[in-house]
Amino acid sequence: MSTNKIDGKQIAGLVTEKVKERVENLKSKGVVPGLAVILVGSNPASQTYVNNKAKTCERLGMYSVLIELDEDISEDELLKNVEALNQDDKIHGILVQLPLPSQINEDRVIATISPLKDVDGFHPENVGKMMIGQQSFLPCTPFGVMKLLEYSDVEIAGKHAVIIGRSNIVGKPMGQLLLQKDATVTYCHSRTKDLHSFTKQADILVVATGRAKMIDASYIKEGAVVIDVGINRDENNKLCGDVDFASAQEVASKITPVPGGVGPMTIAMLMENTCLAAENTLTNK
Repeated sequence: MSTNKIDGKQIAGLVTEKVKERVENLKSKGVVPGLAVILVGSNPASQTYVNNKAKTCERLGMYSVLIELDEDISEDELLKNVEALNQDDKIHGILVQLPLPSQINEDRVIATISPLKDVDGFHPENVGKMMIGQQSFLPCTPFGVMKLLEYSDVEIAGKHAVIIGRSNIVGKPMGQLLLQKDATVTYCHSRTKDLHSFTKQADILVVATGRAKMIDASYIKEGAVVIDVGINRDENNKLCGDVDFASAQEVASKITPVPGGVGPMTIAMLMENTCLAAENTLTNK
């Protein structure tokens, strides 16, 4: 089957163009959307992400600030930084780049971010609102996947969506967002017995396992839509996903590549959430 590759870079461009218009509208009302990113330590992958976020903010006319902290910072010091940003009117969105060093409790840090500035969508209050379908900030990667499906004209209602992975950042919210669009959702994970029997039923297969090229054509139903959330390095140190793209594209009707699939969407949705947070300050006055 000749594959319809889903171009995340192009779709992210369309999304951010709309965000740019909203930013211009906010500026005309005296509000410049502001994003603060806290980076602890010097993880090279995290630094790359953070640099991309800053560049995108600049391109869209948004204000951004990067706070770099030492790897051995205490939890209390980190929380003081978060609390200062909660009080800063120029900052509408706060993002603490994960993972954090072992001496810091990630849950406590996430819970300290104001739910009104939680543009990652990880605060328990926003997660709870998402679960019951109320207006909230949606986690950027699952939100980005939903946009990819929307822009690629993938029908969701009545389809069987299978998620491989159950993290709080991707797997769990992904299933909830698909459920809200009337998909029938199955969650699979490392303890699932006979994974093939579930994945072969999927009309929409979302893979977030963190294992390079784990899913090949043998797992995929002919004509399924395959979304690869993974980002890994293969044996030649080249970027690859959790899906073996070469074999999967033989059977999938639509598939996201890595790189250039879900990745650009995550940053685009972060910009959308930050813009929404800034708009909320006008409506909440």
